[in-house]
Amino acid sequence: MFNGLIRELAFVKSYQNNILTLKAKYKPNLGDSIAVNGACLSVTKVYQDSFSVELSYESRTHIAIENLKHYVHIEPALCYGDRIDGHLMQGHIDAIGEIIKIQTNENGVDFYITAPKNIMPFIANKGSIGIDGVSLTINEVFNDHFRLTIIPITFNETLFKNYIVKRRVNIESDLLARYIYKQIHYKENLTWQQIDKISSLY
Repeated sequence: MFNGLIRELAFVKSYQNNILTLKAKYKPNLGDSIAVNGACLSVTKVYQDSFSVELSYESRTHIAIENLKHYVHIEPALCYGDRIDGHLMQGHIDAIGEIIKIQTNENGVDFYITAPKNIMPFIANKGSIGIDGVSLTINEVFNDHFRLTIIPITFNETLFKNYIVKRRVNIESDLLARYIYKQIHYKENLTWQQIDKISSLY
């Protein structure tokens, strides 16, 4: 599990033959889980100043691999008892979105991002979402896209400061929204009492 608070911007030393090697101050152990631009990957090799992770076919087909260059967001997996300042994330990318508009406001920057129709039911106004591994709050929802406001500290400490229109980004929808949606649609004709009971589990 992760909480969407980026530990570091790691430098991409290489990406070839499905192996991504990152230079970072953070020192993982062999086999550790680490989120790279939001995708949970396992550490396969550890070097003095870097480490490698391997991307499976599943991972490669569900994330924006063209962004595995220059710098990437990294976050190590949480330990039990860690403080959670963002929201619970699994590192399982639901879809790839695209930035369609960037607009500066008073003290932040608004990003408008498209999302496939199949995950729009999980995207709610004032709900949580992970974009390239960053835990964010959804400010507005439209038919096929949503708006986020990035505050100055997040903008400056993440790669959002470098993002441009038409960039593709990894999206992880809210964990609880996915589970509740699945439970409600698992059986047809649920009563409101049954829905309340299912919701109370989360």
